[in-house]
Amino acid sequence: MTTRREFLDHARALGLGAAFLPATAAVRRAEGAEDVAAAERPAGLIFETIESGGIAHYSYFIGDALSGKAVVIDPRRDVNVYVELAKKHRLAITHAVDTHIHADFVSGGRELADRTGAKYYASVEGDAKYGFPVEPIRHGDELKIGGVVLKAIHAPGHTPEHMAYLATAQGRADQAWALFTGDFLFAGAVGRPDLMGVENTDRLSHLLYESLQTAFKALPDALPIHPAHGPGSPCGAGIVARDGVPTLGVERESNPALQFHDETAFIDDLLFRQPPVPYYWPRMKKVNARGPEVLGKLPVPRPMKAREFEALVADEKVQLLDTRDVMAFGGGHIKGAINIGYSPTVSMWGGWLLDPERPIALIVPKEGKVENVVAWLVRVGLTDFAGVLDGGIDSWIMAGKDFEATPQMSVHELNERMKTGDLTLLDVRQPSEWDQGHVPGARYMFLPEIPGKAKELDRSRPVAAFCGSGYRASIAASLLKREGFKVSNVPGSFGAWLAAGHDVDVPPRPGKASDTQRSA
Repeated sequence: MTTRREFLDHARALGLGAAFLPATAAVRRAEGAEDVAAAERPAGLIFETIESGGIAHYSYFIGDALSGKAVVIDPRRDVNVYVELAKKHRLAITHAVDTHIHADFVSGGRELADRTGAKYYASVEGDAKYGFPVEPIRHGDELKIGGVVLKAIHAPGHTPEHMAYLATAQGRADQAWALFTGDFLFAGAVGRPDLMGVENTDRLSHLLYESLQTAFKALPDALPIHPAHGPGSPCGAGIVARDGVPTLGVERESNPALQFHDETAFIDDLLFRQPPVPYYWPRMKKVNARGPEVLGKLPVPRPMKAREFEALVADEKVQLLDTRDVMAFGGGHIKGAINIGYSPTVSMWGGWLLDPERPIALIVPKEGKVENVVAWLVRVGLTDFAGVLDGGIDSWIMAGKDFEATPQMSVHELNERMKTGDLTLLDVRQPSEWDQGHVPGARYMFLPEIPGKAKELDRSRPVAAFCGSGYRASIAASLLKREGFKVSNVPGSFGAWLAAGHDVDVPPRPGKASDTQRSA
């Protein structure tokens, strides 16, 4: 057994502390033009970072106030934020640019071009093909947005066509002020090369190693880098948050992937540490290569009174998503609902668990906004909304409709129940989290695998669902309840277990992070 103090010391030594924080996400704008050295900054530069929580995605709005033009790099699908920024700064968006064919979200490049008249630019290196018209970009090409120049640098490995973009001022090609690295180079990590099937992984791994050695070799250490993702994204293993804007020099010195001088050792380590590939990613990649449907505006689910909503969710073709928090959902919910709590994390777990071919019925908390839930789901290609319960769950209850509850179990009660052996504790975290430490006697099942693997559990035994904070456990509990299990959720889960001072087991060595098979 490992005590709480010993476990936390172990986690800190491995740099794993953040893995046990409650799931949080936010949308913010950050790193404005003041973060760029004044001596290198183009006159009139407007520069904003847009963070899309849940998928930990960064996109970049770059404007030139002197010419009135702007470009967006790696835009998300709900493009209003860029349109509003353009209005705020009195700019016209003339360019929309993707660093590569994304796998984790639906690109907003085509949507933005339709909304603003911008041209959409995409790499055609690596024999990339598109099912819709694009402005082709090749290595060495330059995009001029007023006084801002973006030079394309082919950096294959994450994908064959991947481009980075070096930003300079017009007439000052020797003085770069930023490098936009897409999913090639992150703070503390590099892009994963295993998203295009086993048959392509070896080739892309080799390309990634070669690109890391050569693509940015001539660029200075002081150059700030701006990747497409931050901590929490499965696009790279071990992405971190730096103090301030990351630079090439910091990554060269401290990024684990850049410390290897042996290709085989680099590839072995890289592939060993990659988390499981989300099921919806291959679909996203196909959508982005084929050309995302232009929505024009976000879908608006029709508000429905309780009686009409009851008839809607009785249809087996409709999937019911309840976005209230853990305790509210546990207190009372409509039978068959999936609980994914209200936050941008709805994007990722909705992508994992919701069927894009089935209409979605929504329940939103009082303090929530339907349009936010829609935006989060649209980012991962979920656009068919059958309706939303008008007045929320209160209106359902006051209409005299039936509901059920999911019991909530404290970690103290769980500790006592584990001693009796009459309970299955189901840990649904990522495999790497299990390896860092788990409750003695727990059983492991990765959350997205529950619909396919629930039959492996003993239906005669009650189940307690468990994760890092209780957020994913509530998702798991809702899935198991639909399958007919007697299930409880553990609020706080592993974080609360540690805080209560209970023991944990730590395996002697971690397994491959993408392998979801684990045993106690």
